Amino acid sequence: MFEHSRTQSLFERDDEERQLALQYLAEAWRNADVEGVEKEALAHAALFAAIATLVEQYGEEPIAKLLEKLPGQVQLGEYTVDRTIQ
Repeated sequence: MFEHSRTQSLFERDDEERQLALQYLAEAWRNADVEGVEKEALAHAALFAAIATLVEQYGEEPIAKLLEKLPGQVQLGEYTVDRTIQ
């Protein structure tokens, strides 16, 4: 799902820590897929873990404000991995 060539533009090329983190997540995602975990269940668990981690780090209010921006970002295609930019 998260192949390196497609996701490289998501982060700055010099942001090695985020690239490494994404590689770990991609490996875990592939392993879960091989084990038969449904992608929707995996995605829900990943979102829960990510949001819970951010809330723990920054608190509820800042993360709630961050999440308010998500609908617009999704509609703009920022989370569409296979999109073609013209």
